[in-house]
Amino acid sequence: EVQLVESGGGLVAAGGSLRLSCAASGFTSDDYFIGWFRQAPGKEREGVSCLSASDGTLYYADSVKGRFTISSDGAKNTVYLQMNSLGPKDTAIYYCAARFLRGSPTTWSGRSDYTNWGQGTQVTVSS
Repeated sequence: EVQLVESGGGLVAAGGSLRLSCAASGFTSDDYFIGWFRQAPGKEREGVSCLSASDGTLYYADSVKGRFTISSDGAKNTVYLQMNSLGPKDTAIYYCAARFLRGSPTTWSGRSDYTNWGQGTQVTVSS
């Protein structure tokens, strides 16, 4: 059974940094993607970044390019989201999710394509 557990959220001042972690387990092959999504109050859940377990391809939303970095440890047990230059607009609950797919996705940020989700971790950026 695939399990995803996020950690690392918290309160940070604008301009600060946080690193989120997604502990992933239960995968039986590398044909999957781990995505980071976020949902701010009153808004739709949106894709932030994604990593291909099979070939390491990285994907980013335009709103976080140059500020956020997705990575994994060597064993791909943990996927990280390093978030720098945070602003109040980054305040949201952040979720990691898994998508099972062989090859490259047409789109990476459709939340309905992800079948397994973590419980989320709150990130609050104060102005």
